[in-house]
Amino acid sequence: MYSMEPSDSQVEDAAGLGPEQSPKPGLSAAMRAKIERNRQRALMLRQARLASRPSAAVEGSTSAKVSKTIDSGAGFFIEEEGDGEEEQRTRKVVHQPAPVIEPDYLVCDDCQKPFMDSYLSNSFDLSVCDKCRDNEEKHKLISRTEAKQQYLLKDCDLDQREPPLRFTLKKNPHNARWGDMKLYLKIQVEKRCMEVWESEEALEEAKETREGNREVQKQKRFNKKVKELRRAVRSSMWTKDISVHQHQYGPEEVVDPEEDLYKHTCTTCGHEVTYEKM
Repeated sequence: MYSMEPSDSQVEDAAGLGPEQSPKPGLSAAMRAKIERNRQRALMLRQARLASRPSAAVEGSTSAKVSKTIDSGAGFFIEEEGDGEEEQRTRKVVHQPAPVIEPDYLVCDDCQKPFMDSYLSNSFDLSVCDKCRDNEEKHKLISRTEAKQQYLLKDCDLDQREPPLRFTLKKNPHNARWGDMKLYLKIQVEKRCMEVWESEEALEEAKETREGNREVQKQKRFNKKVKELRRAVRSSMWTKDISVHQHQYGPEEVVDPEEDLYKHTCTTCGHEVTYEKM
């Protein structure tokens, strides 16, 4: 495809001067004014052509041109240039449809019906729907203290043994300022109890042993309190004599002839006083 736009050299030739030529001397003022108008017009046409190019429209952008060879039928070929971006826009992009993903449904262990989510599945990872939930008996919640006392479990059995038992937090009903209560699912606590003690007989024996030790410790504490009470009663009945003792010596004097000493003896406590006469 031939371009009908004049080239830079043609514009300059039309103006009557080259890129570095100046008006020749000897021309009239009217001719020089005409040449100047033609030169200004040629410069304006050149700037307009440069501004209309895609590379000048967007700074830093690149455009790829695709040339097509067309047989004119007159013995020569014509190269037609086209914008590659326009051809890419005209192409139809076919996307494969995304696969249809069915939602993940859980199956209830009691009614065997599918369900999306429930309180027990979210809180305790138990596949039971909300319709089959039994808060009074089967799915009863118990506190951490009750789980440790009734099933003889330790903190490590609840928190560290794999998998750790899940729980929910609830405000303490006795005092809101106290820490939150940890509530466990009773059936999960019973299952963990069987993992620790392996049988109900072993659990009952451990309960009896612990109860016997508790009675022994209780009796020891009782005996200790009785001893302290008896000691307190005895100490209250005995009074210490804190009065000052006055010695009373008899009139008799015992003489030691070898030492030439005299001795008096207290008639009450037997205290002896030795003295010398001058």
